[in-house]
Amino acid sequence: MAGFILSKAARAFAVLFSTALFVFVVLRFSGDPAERMLGEFATPEAQAAFRTLWGLDKSIPEQFLIYLQHALQGDFGKSYADGRDVFDIIKQSIPKTLTVSVSAFVIAILLGIPAGIVAAIRRDSAVDRLVMATAVLGNSIPMFLVGLIFIFIFAVWLRVLPSSGSSTWRHAILPIATFALYNAASIARFARATLIEVLYQPYIAAARGDGIPPSEIILRHALPNAAIPLVTMLGILATSLLGGTVLVETVFAWTGMGAQFVRAVGQGDLNVVQAMILVFTVFVVTINLTVEILYALLNPKIRSQK
Repeated sequence: MAGFILSKAARAFAVLFSTALFVFVVLRFSGDPAERMLGEFATPEAQAAFRTLWGLDKSIPEQFLIYLQHALQGDFGKSYADGRDVFDIIKQSIPKTLTVSVSAFVIAILLGIPAGIVAAIRRDSAVDRLVMATAVLGNSIPMFLVGLIFIFIFAVWLRVLPSSGSSTWRHAILPIATFALYNAASIARFARATLIEVLYQPYIAAARGDGIPPSEIILRHALPNAAIPLVTMLGILATSLLGGTVLVETVFAWTGMGAQFVRAVGQGDLNVVQAMILVFTVFVVTINLTVEILYALLNPKIRSQK
């Protein structure tokens, strides 16, 4: 098991390094930061001074080696826009992003998986049709539109929750609810389809023939075998969490990493953009590594493969 984890960790590190290199090079060819930050009316002397100040006058390989050396020490540079340390910007914004994304993901699992199980067990019943109709509706409406609907209902019409901001726990309710309900719909549909497929396997029919109670069949035979595809789906969903926060944070003016990322891209603040993409990549790679380890724990055949 240790060898399996080490091999996956080495591959994850290679992906992280390749992404850092690719993003660094692409951003350098996307435009001149001096022109974007200083404006089109800045003098050539001012632009040259800006490039010298931020080390942009060096070759791209030199810039990347310097950046990599500092990044390994936890130094991601300073913001071109206001001179703040990039690490401080991330440290201030990531707790708010994790508050929304992690809370929404946990709530989505707690809502989606039980709903999918109930719908699968009671297939073609009124309960099944109700759950699936709600899930399809939840997936059909874009996330930003769900957020706007919630703002209209709870902030404008009922006036029980704030429509934007991030200063109190009440401001987090609508972003979390928007994100959670949208993802719960996807989880419910997938959990239902996976469990139905398992319930029609021959060994389930044999278990029924042996007189095993239905609850035991579900808990001991069906759910464990449906776990691997469900873990795959949850892993894919988890990797999209930070991307989804860009929409949610923009709609609700929630000052997390998504909002900071949009601001940095608009301003051409390369140091902030690079660092945030690197954080997103670390998050995705960590989720994928966790999913692969869970595969190995759920199915010993996977960890025995070369």
